[in-house]
Amino acid sequence: MNTIYNTIFINGQAFNCYIDMSLQELLQYLEFESNSIVVEHNSRIIHSTEFDKTFFKSQDKVEIITIVGGG
Repeated sequence: MNTIYNTIFINGQAFNCYIDMSLQELLQYLEFESNSIVVEHNSRIIHSTEFDKTFFKSQDKVEIITIVGGG
């Protein structure tokens, strides 16, 4: 069985993901809590309701920013 991957860049680091992996699946795989992050995909902020509808092409750029509260 041949598995096809896309090479994307997450926070500047190359990452191979399945060709049909959604942003939601990627975030789960990387163990991010979707309610405490901001995600930018190819310079566009993605709302959390779009995570499961967002898919990748080779060389896409993803920036994941963790929100930290405190006082």
